[in-house]
Amino acid sequence: MTRSRTRTPNTRLDPTLPEGVQPSETGLLGPLEVKAIADALGIRPTKVLGQNFVHDAGTVRRIVRAGGVEAGDEVIEVGPGLGSLTLAILETGARVRAVEIDPPLARALPQTVVARMPEAADRFHVVNADATKINGVADFGVDWPPPTKLVANLPYNVAVPVLLAMLERFPTLTDVLVMVQSEVADRLAAGPGSRTYGVPSVKVAWYGQAERAGTIGRSVFWPVPNVDSALVRLRRDGEPRGDEDLRQATFEVCDVAFGQRRKTLRAALKTWAGSPAAAEALLDVAGVESTARGEALGIEEFVRLGRAVLELRACGVLAARVDPRTGKSVGSSPIDQAASTAALGADNGAESALAQQQDSADA
Repeated sequence: MTRSRTRTPNTRLDPTLPEGVQPSETGLLGPLEVKAIADALGIRPTKVLGQNFVHDAGTVRRIVRAGGVEAGDEVIEVGPGLGSLTLAILETGARVRAVEIDPPLARALPQTVVARMPEAADRFHVVNADATKINGVADFGVDWPPPTKLVANLPYNVAVPVLLAMLERFPTLTDVLVMVQSEVADRLAAGPGSRTYGVPSVKVAWYGQAERAGTIGRSVFWPVPNVDSALVRLRRDGEPRGDEDLRQATFEVCDVAFGQRRKTLRAALKTWAGSPAAAEALLDVAGVESTARGEALGIEEFVRLGRAVLELRACGVLAARVDPRTGKSVGSSPIDQAASTAALGADNGAESALAQQQDSADA
């Protein structure tokens, strides 16, 4: 790993730091610097944006190592905040495209990079945008090679929609390492039959196998969160499971199956399919037992159901779902799924509700 050593003792390189606050000895952002920069920018972390800033150099370097980031890699970072993880990625020699939704933070990030790691300034670019609305590499406005890695401390309240949006819209991503709420990490990495297996588990599995890659203590954040955090690693499967039509059909039937997860698939799908007979036909074509439950199916079974949906719609057995406002066929997308979260309860308290927002079917 190539680490930058751009500081000189007793020199205030970062103009966002107040007088008397010196850069940490690691070359990255420490607790005093994180708070000082936030104060200088008038930033107060907000739960609405899921902001908890990491201030420990060892933690951000651990995340970068877990993500396998090396010199020359093309990395996307979502929610860079004050730049703690950004600087750790840049010190490897990688190039970073960042997406930051908070305008003051997006404006300050380039200044922080120039001040603390000037030789990396031409390897960093940030756009002020909602990550769920980024449609592809063109939205970054830089002529760089396609990104291959996603490394991010994802905002807790939108972690799953953001992750799915990135995987959908950046097919060149091969390796993903994200930090999320521990409960969400369990859901992303869960397998069929698990208590935590649900919609996020299936949709992430469309792209590859997710696994937990470690835990992160609460003390490395400012402000200190009331929930535990964990790392999730995903390596994209070599060949896509199918085209966009198949992905949407698979995600659609997944949403319906987990909408009534305790019911058999025949019972869960009958209203959506139009009749019990249509649901039976779908399950028969897919080769899935009608008495099975969604929580028992793996990604391969859901993909078979998606193919069956397309086949039966093509021959008129299943009607296409149509949005009356647009007249277009309605599928499922990360953003559509996120929009349905308002109906969720908060049975397990405010922090658990954040994870519940990302899996409406499990509420």
